[in-house]
Amino acid sequence: MGKYFDIFINGYAGYAGYLWQEITFSGEGPWWHNYFWYLVVISGFFLALEWLKPWRKDQLRFRKDFWLDFFYMFFNFFIFSLIIYNAASDVVVNMWIDVLASFGITHTIAIRVSNWSLGLQLLTLFFVKDFVEWWIHRLLHRVPFLWEFHKVHHSVEQMGFAAHLRYHWMETLVYKTAVYLVMALFGFGIDDFFFVHIFTIAIGHWNHANFRVNIGPLKYILNNPNMHMWHHAYDIPRDRPYGMNFGISLSLWDYLFGTSHIPYDGRDIRLGFPGFETFPKTFKKQAVYGFSGLKKLRFNKIIKDNDGKVANKDKLVIKSK
Repeated sequence: MGKYFDIFINGYAGYAGYLWQEITFSGEGPWWHNYFWYLVVISGFFLALEWLKPWRKDQLRFRKDFWLDFFYMFFNFFIFSLIIYNAASDVVVNMWIDVLASFGITHTIAIRVSNWSLGLQLLTLFFVKDFVEWWIHRLLHRVPFLWEFHKVHHSVEQMGFAAHLRYHWMETLVYKTAVYLVMALFGFGIDDFFFVHIFTIAIGHWNHANFRVNIGPLKYILNNPNMHMWHHAYDIPRDRPYGMNFGISLSLWDYLFGTSHIPYDGRDIRLGFPGFETFPKTFKKQAVYGFSGLKKLRFNKIIKDNDGKVANKDKLVIKSK
């Protein structure tokens, strides 16, 4: 256990040092290879677009909950890793490797792509990662206990770029675990996927921004504000009780699997989910909400209606935005 304790402690020290170097530009890497300031610059860019050419012109420049979402951006991208995630994930990954090694498994690579060109490897990573995340997103809407955590993201009442990273910290565990397990099957010859991450951040900001660009036929490939607005719709069709438009960066998967739904321009539709009016409004309460929501699911799972028939109350809870 001493080995894992050392990994845990080193994880704290390592990430703290990394983050400080990012903020102060004191690291050895190139200046353009900086997640922290790329997030700041990309966010500033989309904020400027929202101010110069807003899609919903009656929305305030600093819309409702802007500063809450602004905090979420840095919490989910950096602070959560500093507090616990980076150190804990280092331990879990090393434990997983050791468990596999105890069974004589030294690697899990099923498809070795290290001999491919750099561009093809990055493209493969982008499509595989996005496809995995698309399925995870569907599960967040379909599985009741996951939906309780995902409600944080759907509690947005006015859409803006910063809403992109308003999500419960438990989602980080779910998404990254799934992506790690799948990526372990690929033998990439590069460790740095910086530009893929930056591109996905930019696409995510745009999907949530109060700014719209007509991208023509590319809308069938790339996720976009009009499509994602319907994902956050308060009122959803009866035939889509678990939601629609689950795309993260790509809209492609929704069109291929029949989960796309854009009946008309969604600029002014109501956002949220049934019951969100009483949803916690502060970060502290939202950070622990999913667990209190699970208690409600446990105690209210099955109720009887006035006729004595059994009704599943979870259906009221798991309906998507």
